[in-house]
Amino acid sequence: MSLQSWQETFVAQYVAGTAFNTYTTAKTVLPASALFTLPANYFSIGRALRLTVAGSISNIVTTPGTITFQVMLGSVIAFSTGAMQLSATAHTTLPFMLDVLLTCRSVGAGTSATLMGQAVMQSQCVVATAVADSDETHTMLLAPDTAPAVGTGFDSTAAQQVDFWAGFSVNDAGNQVQLQQYVLESLN
Repeated sequence: MSLQSWQETFVAQYVAGTAFNTYTTAKTVLPASALFTLPANYFSIGRALRLTVAGSISNIVTTPGTITFQVMLGSVIAFSTGAMQLSATAHTTLPFMLDVLLTCRSVGAGTSATLMGQAVMQSQCVVATAVADSDETHTMLLAPDTAPAVGTGFDSTAAQQVDFWAGFSVNDAGNQVQLQQYVLESLN
């Protein structure tokens, strides 16, 4: 039987984001105009969201560290890519693409609601292990690099602002991220 629903783009980033570097604690990297608030009781079991993110990453050559992306619902980390290894080859503002699929697994007040999230990250700046670039192709990573599990619980009975955060493990001016495109879609 049909679900009788439709896809909808909630928000699309229309300005370049700020280039952030020299930090480690994850923080929002979205322009304020790309933030979107889901209404209270928006989620139902099986409801799915897709985030498509594109921008640039820079990384240092010596001990480049990792980058982690997070989908936030208010102050809750609803999904995290986990730490993705940066290449041991230095890069300056090379492109990346990240696609995140989130599906509601449970709903409720307090911390009862959860989302299952998985993602695909593609960029020359990320690698499976701390090595230099491949001569063959840009790296594609599946995230998280652990067994899939639901994210931190949140309150689906309250309005939730969807935000996108990034953080580096190494504080260096050469480690930088900047969003150029971001789309948040409801899939059903």
